[in-house]
Amino acid sequence: MKTPASIQNFPCPSCGAPMEFNPTVGKLKCGYCGATAEIPETGARVLERSYTDSLHLDSSRLASLSKTALEVKCTGCGANIMFEPSLVAKNCPFCNTGLIAQPQEASPTVIPEGIIPFQITGKQARDQIQQWINSRWFAPSALKHLAQQEKIQGIYLPFWTYDADTSSDYRGERGEYYYVTETYTVTVTDSEGKQQEEERTREVRHTRWYPASGRVSRFFDDILIAATKSVHTAYLNGLEPWHLQESLKPYDSSYLAGFEAQRPQISLENGFEQAKQIMAIEIDQDVRRDIGGDEQQVDHISTRYQDIAFKPILLPVWLCCYCYQNQQYQVLVNARTGEVQGERPYSQLKIASAIVAGVGTVAAIILAFTVDWNTVKIPGFPQHQPASQPTQFNPTSD
Repeated sequence: MKTPASIQNFPCPSCGAPMEFNPTVGKLKCGYCGATAEIPETGARVLERSYTDSLHLDSSRLASLSKTALEVKCTGCGANIMFEPSLVAKNCPFCNTGLIAQPQEASPTVIPEGIIPFQITGKQARDQIQQWINSRWFAPSALKHLAQQEKIQGIYLPFWTYDADTSSDYRGERGEYYYVTETYTVTVTDSEGKQQEEERTREVRHTRWYPASGRVSRFFDDILIAATKSVHTAYLNGLEPWHLQESLKPYDSSYLAGFEAQRPQISLENGFEQAKQIMAIEIDQDVRRDIGGDEQQVDHISTRYQDIAFKPILLPVWLCCYCYQNQQYQVLVNARTGEVQGERPYSQLKIASAIVAGVGTVAAIILAFTVDWNTVKIPGFPQHQPASQPTQFNPTSD
């Protein structure tokens, strides 16, 4: 892990004011005089660390994200948010609860090996959210103004990546198709209306099963696991791809200037258990290909994991947490690609209007106001989970 000695802070070379990272120019920029400064190249590389050697992290492998980083705990959702003193943390980016606790010096955490800097500005993210909202079917009209009214916050979310060399022994069965000609009788009616029995044949498919066993191997590189519990995993997965190979830079606290960051909420061990589940899907596919045949039955797979490596990284997200009719929703923007994922409410009146033409007014009203459309699963959108801390924005008109 990196140590605090490798972390630098940059005051403005012209006026001495704190500088913030600017996604447009990809440099530090002073908000007072407009001066910019390059983030110096240190020659550092993003390194993979041994998983087994790091299972029990001692204090020498933990540090603050920077010498000046502060941290505050949200009283609403419990998230720990870290930031540089030039930034004033007012609301929790995850639940929009006002941060009333006094910020403290950031506690030691696992220092990231890599970081993808913000490449999309807040204005660009707001425009992306507005386009996303405008494209949602049956969205309440008031929702279209949220991109302007609700504040979006830039935050670095923690992730783990895992590498592993796997070897899997399996047992199962290979199914091979064969066909048997069968004769059957049907009743047909001739041109004169008379019925008679007619004999026909058909090919009927059967499956012959054979025992199968063997071993498959696969190397997994950069299995990405979110180390946050504050955002729905389905939305984070929807933000991919991140293009880690070309975008990931060695960690430098200068990229955090002007943005917030979250400490990991999922341990290294629990993250690897999630990575195993992702690997298991591909291993199962490898086994089925190795068994071959027309069908496969997999009875048992035993996998060994070797040369396991990991790295903690930070990925940039613009996050908007808004409230509509006393329920909270989150919308996320990948701050590298502009991909938008999130939750949205449904307008019952618009749904009723759409149904009227097909099923009539009475049925439309019944459907619109008896079905909880906020819990209906729409393809491409995870089911909404109500939050416990609604914010003040609560439009009542549609």
